[in-house]
Amino acid sequence: MLSDWSTIAIFLLITLSFPLIAMGLAWAVRPKPRPTEEALTTYECGVDTVGRTWIRFRVSYFLYALVFLAFDVETVFLFPWAVKFNSLGTFAFIEMIIFIAILLIGLWYAWKEGVFEWY
Repeated sequence: MLSDWSTIAIFLLITLSFPLIAMGLAWAVRPKPRPTEEALTTYECGVDTVGRTWIRFRVSYFLYALVFLAFDVETVFLFPWAVKFNSLGTFAFIEMIIFIAILLIGLWYAWKEGVFEWY
């Protein structure tokens, strides 16, 4: 019988080797065409771009995306709680109120800092 540490080591080895093997196999069987001039052009919805295509975007776009991602991921935590709402009791309800309050404080702070200003 394997000890607990050997089982963990085997699982660690499997979890590290599986993605490496999958990426190596994908690299080995992928098509390797030579890039043509057409393939190297910038593609923007089928329309040739006008002007420089490598421009810097404002940081506010990325902040907007990060705030969306944070709130989108946090809603995932609401689903299991909603499914088990009846059996969790008052303590879980109070915990969720605190959780939502923290989210609202984060939303208020982002709003105050002007993250949602789209200009």
